[in-house]
Amino acid sequence: MSWTTPSAVRSQAQRLWDRGLLLACLVDGGGEAADNEELFPRRLTLNGPNSKELADRFDEVRSWIAVLDGEARFYRLEWRTINHRTLGVNTIPAEIWIDSLEDAFSLIGKHRDARRFSTIIALTRERQPELLAWLAKRPLRALELASDWEPLLDVVSWMRQHPRPDIYLRQVDVPAVHTKFIETHRAVLAELFDLVLPSTAIDPSARGVSGFCHRYGFRDKPVRVRFRFLDPHLATYFAVAPLQQQAELDITLTQEYFAQLDLPIKRIFITENEINFLAFPPVRDGIVIFGAGYGFQYLAQARWLYAVELLYWGDIDTHGFAILNQFRSIFPSTGSFLMDRQTLLAHRVHWVEESQPETGVLQHLTAEENVLYDELCHNYWGERVRLEQEKIAFSYLLEALENKI
Repeated sequence: MSWTTPSAVRSQAQRLWDRGLLLACLVDGGGEAADNEELFPRRLTLNGPNSKELADRFDEVRSWIAVLDGEARFYRLEWRTINHRTLGVNTIPAEIWIDSLEDAFSLIGKHRDARRFSTIIALTRERQPELLAWLAKRPLRALELASDWEPLLDVVSWMRQHPRPDIYLRQVDVPAVHTKFIETHRAVLAELFDLVLPSTAIDPSARGVSGFCHRYGFRDKPVRVRFRFLDPHLATYFAVAPLQQQAELDITLTQEYFAQLDLPIKRIFITENEINFLAFPPVRDGIVIFGAGYGFQYLAQARWLYAVELLYWGDIDTHGFAILNQFRSIFPSTGSFLMDRQTLLAHRVHWVEESQPETGVLQHLTAEENVLYDELCHNYWGERVRLEQEKIAFSYLLEALENKI
């Protein structure tokens, strides 16, 4: 039976709650649970018996009417009279209405939550009225944050007084607010900051949680570049004696300092595996950088990199080629190293299965790389074939370097 039941009526009211419409009325109504002209009174969907069902299932219809009418405390039924040729004159429900916001809250048992939200509204209206629009738009999210709402407003107030503060989040001095609180709530704070701060205090180029500090003028954890000299004589650049052991000088610099270097080198290898990075054999006039998977924008500021030979060494799988593709979008002349079909087939015994292959079109691969990428995507050599870079024989690496350099 598809006739509307009291439970179905409550479900319709619950959907209004789930969409945030009921709580939004409180914002529009000045924080009181008053009727909202646009939302109430509200007609709900009513599915009742048709003429045939009325005749064939008259006792069921009467029971349905009795239940629906018997629970009509917080909704209102409107009736219509029908003159049935067999049953005579009868009245049945024609429409269901919720007349007020109070009735809606009562119907689904949300008065307690509504009072909590009203407290949030009152506090916001007093301290940061510009955020009332956010409450109307994101009422359920605000309700989730009810216990944290006052300290969130404290942070917003502090930020308005200290736009683009040029300090670390750790240094924000707001009573009862600790660093992790701000870090935990960066997403919602970003939405609130955008509503109250002047445009001059916001860098629109930085977005998302990762761009929070840059967007609002906080100092961010420095991005660091880790590299090794592959030519022992290059160590003199850092005023140390020529190296006897290839792994003696493992250097980590901030992105800004690395960008200012002008090393007398001819080639740079980028590898994703730390052991490969540490064990990379000597190469005249060369260094090796420990990569970081997707995301090489931190290297783009180092303009001197564009004047040297760059060789990227990643896994032979779809994601390895996707990372190469991304790196080459920044440094177009980058070559690939040990990412070819010959290397793949020579290490068949070490193949594993790639968990979630990439399938997109990669625009910055060479013709040969594109062929191999396409073969991997379409399982030409086997199901989701992957060769991890650290499983390539060291002797194979030495031979490749001898042929390359």
